[in-house]
Amino acid sequence: MLKARIALWMAGSLLIASSATVAAPDGITYPPTPKSDQQDTYFGTTVADPYRWLEDDNSPQTKQWVKEQDAVTFAYLAKIPYRAQVKKRLEALYNYAKYSAPFHRGQNYFFTKNDGLQNQAVWYVQHGLGGTPQVLIDPNKLSKDGTSRVLRFEPSKDGALSAYAVSVAGSDWMEVHVIDLAGKRTLPDTLKWVKASDIAWQGGGFYYSRYDAPPPGRELLSANQNQKVYFHRIGTSQEQDTLEFEDP
Repeated sequence: MLKARIALWMAGSLLIASSATVAAPDGITYPPTPKSDQQDTYFGTTVADPYRWLEDDNSPQTKQWVKEQDAVTFAYLAKIPYRAQVKKRLEALYNYAKYSAPFHRGQNYFFTKNDGLQNQAVWYVQHGLGGTPQVLIDPNKLSKDGTSRVLRFEPSKDGALSAYAVSVAGSDWMEVHVIDLAGKRTLPDTLKWVKASDIAWQGGGFYYSRYDAPPPGRELLSANQNQKVYFHRIGTSQEQDTLEFEDP
């Protein structure tokens, strides 16, 4: 979430940022945004990048900058007299049940439903057309702030198991898990460093794509290169997955 907020703030802040405090025409005083002397040379042309330091979202300096920007932003928002009314009206308009289109594997039917104001839609399973829908995966319970989301949900061909991929706080990284649909029990299988990948079942497992694990602390900063296709057999660890294809 922090990177998304930084991206939005940077769009406006770069226009008014300087090494000194800037006063906006409406009376808002923005915190200073320091410039560095960062420069890069590309094919003989030198390009200044004075705000490069903001790209490190884990640095104390960036976190302090975000904190100060928050203080200015929310102090302004708090003064809007009709803000609570707008929020109430939007919630009323959006508070209705929302369903996805159902699909089936074997005898099981699957769909998502959001009761109205849930952060994330909940996955349901129903046995047969006359069965009773039951909660299968509730992403809202996967994290305290409700930002975990199921980005992939792919049942096996016989409808006995399903692989699902969870994204945390809007990250492109996904962690793949496997659930036993009959017992609604999540199996030990856990696959990490998955991004931009589908899941294709075959026999006793499935194919998926992943990257090599980035260095610790560089999970959101390292370049993603040389994606590889692996086969995961249910009941085994990720270290035992078979490399099926790579193109360095």
